[in-house]
Amino acid sequence: MTTGTHVIEVKNLTKRYRDTVAVDDVSFTIEKNTIYGLLGRNGAGKTTVMSILTAQNFATSGEVRIFGEQPYENARVLSRMCFVRESQKYPDDALAKHAFATARLFFPNWDEDLAQRLIEDFQVPPKTRIKKMSRGQLSAVGVIIGLAARAEITFFDEPYLGLDAVARQIFYDRLLEDYTEHPRTVILSSHLIDEVSNLIERVLVIDRGRIIMDEATDSVRDRAANIVGDASAVDEFVAGRQVIHRERLGNVASVTVLGALSLADRERLEAAGLDVAPVSLQQLIVRTTTAHADQRDAASALDEGALR
Repeated sequence: MTTGTHVIEVKNLTKRYRDTVAVDDVSFTIEKNTIYGLLGRNGAGKTTVMSILTAQNFATSGEVRIFGEQPYENARVLSRMCFVRESQKYPDDALAKHAFATARLFFPNWDEDLAQRLIEDFQVPPKTRIKKMSRGQLSAVGVIIGLAARAEITFFDEPYLGLDAVARQIFYDRLLEDYTEHPRTVILSSHLIDEVSNLIERVLVIDRGRIIMDEATDSVRDRAANIVGDASAVDEFVAGRQVIHRERLGNVASVTVLGALSLADRERLEAAGLDVAPVSLQQLIVRTTTAHADQRDAASALDEGALR
């Protein structure tokens, strides 16, 4: 495996828990100084992938390289990464200031001025026991560590879900500001796809343990459209195209199709009186994931039928 601009390289990664395959033979690379969205529904395998990459879990098979090296028990690699997760555990008597002090010692790029600014932004009480904090305050502690650490690779495994909408926006703003001044690789796992869509530069979608999308965000946005109008005219237009979602109300249909629309397509749509509506990143990922699941279920049913 070669490195180049890749800071993470994953090849044929599989993780099994008894009869459950959490990660199923996935391969991908992560580029230096890029913000990634690792997206997918609950149980898709996102946390498992992150925990293996950060050496907090072990792969059943496959190969992982971080900065060209294996991460397990490798201080050279682990000191250059920060993994922030919603379920982060702290000692019972730990105060927020203890968590920040420990992070300051561990992460060589730690920025104390940024940490203090973030503590004020998120109104974190530094002398309150972490176990006594609200869910939002606990999330803020993780977010502050993840940002102020300025690690070369930072994983955020949905630690910001405990934040309210205002605090989440502060997180997004501070992340973008600091990333602009101090580029690094950031991997965001999130269900709030539309909220993070303006942050992420590349999309990795995992479904049932498999990578089903690995593309630049701008490319993803251009790959689908909603065709809306008279149902018969919509059906005629989408015939032969890859359809990932259909809705119908009376004689009006809305159909999501994959593939960029050409100038000739748009002229044909206008002539037929049909409207074209954009597909948000969240809509596209949800509908692609649903379509992928339907295809896998159909394939499994065919396989089971063939075995009978």
